[in-house]
Amino acid sequence: MKRQGFTNLVRALLLASAALLPHSTAMAAEVNAAVAANFTAAMKEIVTAFEAATGHKVLASYGSTGKLYAQIVNGAPFGLFLAADAARPKRLEEEGKAVPGSRFTYAVGRLVLWSPAPDRVDGEGTVLKSGEFSRLAIANPKTAPYGTAAMEVLEGLGLEATVSDRLIRGDSITQTYQFVASGNAELGFVALSQVALLPEEKAGSRWLVPQSLYAPLQQQAVLLKEGAGNPAAVALAEYLKSPAARAVIEAYGYGTE
Repeated sequence: MKRQGFTNLVRALLLASAALLPHSTAMAAEVNAAVAANFTAAMKEIVTAFEAATGHKVLASYGSTGKLYAQIVNGAPFGLFLAADAARPKRLEEEGKAVPGSRFTYAVGRLVLWSPAPDRVDGEGTVLKSGEFSRLAIANPKTAPYGTAAMEVLEGLGLEATVSDRLIRGDSITQTYQFVASGNAELGFVALSQVALLPEEKAGSRWLVPQSLYAPLQQQAVLLKEGAGNPAAVALAEYLKSPAARAVIEAYGYGTE
């Protein structure tokens, strides 16, 4: 099935399922959600369907998991946190800033080496060893789990020292993708979700990195103390587990549990 056709099918399923859910504007509420940058496109589709289904409003802020975590620790009024890892939601529970037992895995991410040039990246990623590039983009491993995964891959392949002077680091996986898409880097490690549904003329070339080369990108969500009494936050957390939301998540190349 063509990418665009598949996307349209998923959207139709979302809207159909939304129409079947109870909708009460009298009980409508608003939630501020902190969302990992790699999940931006999928979250926007999920929010559209969720708002239509429930009448609730979602104000989503997208960024690197590390920076969003820091904002939460410093008092940012988020009700729900969708991280790109499991470590920071767990830490928030331990620090008393999240509702105990509310953590769950909403997606399992995949890492890809991608270039907008159709013939630059082969299916085995051998371009990394050939060195036929001047810049390689990765997300900052200090704040972005996808950056940590990228460094694990380079270290595992014995290439960390070889490419160290060619690395450019994005503050988030979104900025990393932009570096590559704009040509500031010939290739880069990005999230599969960012390229899974690109139209054929923009698909470029990619290597789906074997999951044996990096720790699983288990992306967890957690209900924060700010959202404990907020019906919109609670409802959004539950909606992320629904078949409709999972259909979107899987369409963008994530695994689900």
